[in-house]
Amino acid sequence: MSPESSSRPTPPDGPSRFTRRRAIALLGGGLLLLAVGLVARRGGDGVAPVESVEPGSASGVAPSRRGPVKAGAAPGAEAGEEAVAGAPRYDATTCWKDLERFNEGVSLDTFREWAAPLLSSRDPLVRMYLKERLTELIGNDAGRANEVLGWTREAGPKEFKVFAMALKDSEAVHLPEVSRKIVELGLDATLEPERRAGVLSSLDTQKQLSPEVLTRLTDFAKDPASGEAGWAAARTIARVMKNDHERTANAAPYLDKLLNIGTQSLDEHVRYMALSTPMETAPVLDASATDGYAKVLTTEGSPDGRGAAAHNLSLSEDRAKVLETFASAFEPEKDVCVRWALFRFSARAAGKDALPVMANMALVDPRFQATYQDFERIYASGVVDFERVWLALADQDPYGCLHRD
Repeated sequence: MSPESSSRPTPPDGPSRFTRRRAIALLGGGLLLLAVGLVARRGGDGVAPVESVEPGSASGVAPSRRGPVKAGAAPGAEAGEEAVAGAPRYDATTCWKDLERFNEGVSLDTFREWAAPLLSSRDPLVRMYLKERLTELIGNDAGRANEVLGWTREAGPKEFKVFAMALKDSEAVHLPEVSRKIVELGLDATLEPERRAGVLSSLDTQKQLSPEVLTRLTDFAKDPASGEAGWAAARTIARVMKNDHERTANAAPYLDKLLNIGTQSLDEHVRYMALSTPMETAPVLDASATDGYAKVLTTEGSPDGRGAAAHNLSLSEDRAKVLETFASAFEPEKDVCVRWALFRFSARAAGKDALPVMANMALVDPRFQATYQDFERIYASGVVDFERVWLALADQDPYGCLHRD
């Protein structure tokens, strides 16, 4: 357990990007198994497997080997059948060769159709490869990015995840005409909450959010009807805050909005997301943010939310005020895990100068006596860096607060 650990950690980002060659190499074994399954499925109905098609041909589709079109067949149906016939087939003996063909011959126009048999695999490496290949196809082209965004409206769960992640990792997602359409679709009330959440998550890689978008996402996250999508909106604000803070060292606009969500949303999960995610950025709090999180300690109903506020306050520029806030909040606080947060983050906020406050806390709650003596011993040995102090503790989870439900 690290000193920053919380009882409900936020989900990590997706897997790191693979180069196309590395992804292909990793797929070899997995696609062999996938191809065996596909062949078994085709062979089970008594129909002979279709010969593999080379998508790299001039037209991208193999000539039809079927007989005359049935009487009464609609031209659209015939075109659809031709497209299906043109999709690459995978079998146990040629899957590696066909994967190379897919990789070199697929285009944005053929991607959905050609990827369909691969998406039936449960192998995450297959989906990772498809996501990476689609990201390359999108590139920095706004038109292609918006086309893929349009696919997310009706895509099935497996397709949707690949499309949304590819869009998020593309260069084009940073273009204003693309990010603006993502916001519009993510806030579209006609879509189900889960789909809106996935769309909004495509904004997580943005370098910054404009004041207008920040306000729209904040208002949406506070909407009682936003549900899972509101939770995702709060997370997106926090993730872009981290991106922007790494470039500019300025998190103030985002912190203000997250505090707004964390104190006004009626959904406890949304509030916790807004209150806890600043831990990942660890910005130094100014006077306004310090006052805001201090109020959370006495107004937030969730112990997890109060613990997150204590963590954030430990990075305030006003150490004296934080110690005073923690001291006054400790006695009325009834949850031992929140008390543990107030206790240990006093040390993080003020170092050895926090010992008198921590000693008083241990008098209020004798359960903290042994832990206080441990802190006192470590500081007396000359260790002052909080990370080293934390690692030197005899027990980093003395009150059973690690990942409690």
